[in-house]
Amino acid sequence: MTMKSFILLALSLTSVHMTTAAGSAAHRCFCQVTGTLDDCACDVETIDRFNNKEIFPKLQKLLSSDYFRFYKVNLNNPCPFWTDHSQCGLKYCAVKPCTPVKSGILTILYFLTLFVQVLSLNVSPCSDETRQALQEWKKHDDESDRFCMLDDVDSPESQYVDLLLNPERFTGYKGPEAWRIWNSIYEENCFKPYSVKRPLNPLASNSGLCVEKRAFFRLISGLHASINIHLSARYLLDENWFEMKWGHNVSEFQLRFDKELTEGEGPKRLRNLYFLYLIELRALAKILPYFERPAFHLYTGQPTEDNEKKKLLLELLHMAKSFPLHFDETALFAGNKKEAIKLKEDFKLTFKNISRVMDCVECFKCRLWGKLQTQGLGTALKILFSERQIEAMPNTSNTNPSFQLSRQEIVSLFNAFGRISTSVRELDNFRSLLSNLKQ
Repeated sequence: MTMKSFILLALSLTSVHMTTAAGSAAHRCFCQVTGTLDDCACDVETIDRFNNKEIFPKLQKLLSSDYFRFYKVNLNNPCPFWTDHSQCGLKYCAVKPCTPVKSGILTILYFLTLFVQVLSLNVSPCSDETRQALQEWKKHDDESDRFCMLDDVDSPESQYVDLLLNPERFTGYKGPEAWRIWNSIYEENCFKPYSVKRPLNPLASNSGLCVEKRAFFRLISGLHASINIHLSARYLLDENWFEMKWGHNVSEFQLRFDKELTEGEGPKRLRNLYFLYLIELRALAKILPYFERPAFHLYTGQPTEDNEKKKLLLELLHMAKSFPLHFDETALFAGNKKEAIKLKEDFKLTFKNISRVMDCVECFKCRLWGKLQTQGLGTALKILFSERQIEAMPNTSNTNPSFQLSRQEIVSLFNAFGRISTSVRELDNFRSLLSNLKQ
């Protein structure tokens, strides 16, 4: 063998090894993220195509509009479950509300910080005109009938937050404090297999559960997975006085989803993300008649833009309805009527309890997005549990509908689905990055 032949052979073997290693890195995270999902008639590949090519672009355009970018939230509720509760001191945990700031040095520091963030996000901060408009929106909403009272909306400590100025991303909040939140959710507030002893490994095997409790467990697991994807996709990679560089952290993604690094649980977590996607997509398809009513408006005080955004909203909902392999929610609570009613109440109470856990999150930005996404999922479940009321809604504006959604519920519903849709889209990016990884 000549020296040239030997070198070519060596390079060939090295290339094969690198390709195999890279392929295995992607395989270890995505080995089970394919094919038909449990308890569903749908497959992962169909969801990927439908979301990434059709839903995601239209949804992002909708969520950038004024109606959907402002969310009212109380971030000062005390933790109802434990007393040794502190606040996160990390600067990226802070939330910038749409409220006037006091004059003096605090104003200067506030606007310097905001200026850097606005440059990095390419969005405009809350102006005096915006704050005045938000008050007009509240007046309009207060004159509408509500389905229920929402604590955050009615609290005097609640503030409007611009979601575009406060994006969900890695803040540095981790460790025992963060795990206590998820342990509380999985151990105490989430249906778990009786055969699994404490401490419950998050996202452990859910065998031994009825379909309803299994679905609940998978929804919470999917929400957890989605949040972890966002944190890995918008990770602070570099920082200096003039710039913050956010991007994909492949190592962080692997720590959370690699089969070998998660004792086989990572790929299951990603499959549960797709299950959550189907549940929220089904809710959007079911709620179409509510938004089609002539009496419903996406009110921001700008009639032309409001009409355009309602048209975009209806296009999105019709697209959601056209999905060919929807989750069949009639399989839930379909057994013995008395048992089904009891199970449904347990379902609701457990979810409400999980929503209250979000007030124990010490990172304010994490709390903001945790509260929004749990409320959005809760709204989706409310829709799926209210099929008869939605079908009975009148088409005229002079009669109050039997089913109502507040502005808060609408904003949380679509932004929560926006987070899930983004997670599914980001999986394509991570799959590509892992496939090209040199190990």
